[in-house]
Amino acid sequence: MSYYKTINGKKMDGNLLDLAEKAVKGGGDGRISKADAQTLLDAVKDGGSYTDIEKDTMEYIRHNFQWTDGADEWFRSQIASWASTK
Repeated sequence: MSYYKTINGKKMDGNLLDLAEKAVKGGGDGRISKADAQTLLDAVKDGGSYTDIEKDTMEYIRHNFQWTDGADEWFRSQIASWASTK
């Protein structure tokens, strides 16, 4: 499996996409929960910076996957806070 996947002509982070797919296919309600959002955030933070590919991938995930309201708000506030320090 390639680390990157191309969607709509944009290079995306394959690991983040895989994590989002797993989150919505699990035993829950098909939405990304706060716990799933934490997993995604941890995966973004593992490289120490918020790359353009990660930003594009997370934008895609935020618009193409169902999130619980709390998870979406939590993720956006956490990533903004963390990215502002990088």
